[in-house]
Amino acid sequence: MSQHAIFWPIIAHVALVYAVYVLIGMRRKKAVETGSARVSQFRENRDEPAESLFVRNNLANQFELPVLFHAACLALFVTGGAGPIAVWLAWAFVLSRYAHAWVHVTSNRIRFRQPMFTLGFLALGAMWVLLALTLWNAG
Repeated sequence: MSQHAIFWPIIAHVALVYAVYVLIGMRRKKAVETGSARVSQFRENRDEPAESLFVRNNLANQFELPVLFHAACLALFVTGGAGPIAVWLAWAFVLSRYAHAWVHVTSNRIRFRQPMFTLGFLALGAMWVLLALTLWNAG
C-alpha cells in the first residue's frame, strides 16, 4: 500500500464537511421559508432555529478533533509512517465522523452519538501514538 493512501480518508472527511455545509444551508433556507427564522438571525449565529441547530453544532465539531486528524495524517505521511495501520486508523476515524455526523444532524441522541465519538477519539489517539513511534524509531 502506498503512503499516498493516507490522503483518501482526508478527502473523505473534507467531503463530509462540504456535505454538512450544504445541509446547514438547506435547513436554514427552509427555516426562513417556513417562518421559523429570519435571515438576520444568522448574521451573529446567536438565535439558531431548532431545524438547523444540530447541524450548526456538528459543523463546529468538524473543526475541533478533526484538526488533529489532518495534522496527524500529514505528519505520518511526511515521516514515512503512513503505512497500512495508519491508513486503517485514518479510515476508522473518518467513518466514525460520518456516523457521528449522521446521528448529530438527525436524532442527536447522545446514546448513539457518544460511542461514535469515542471510536474516532481512540483511533486518532492511536494515530498519534503511531506517529510518536515512527519518530522514535527514526531517531
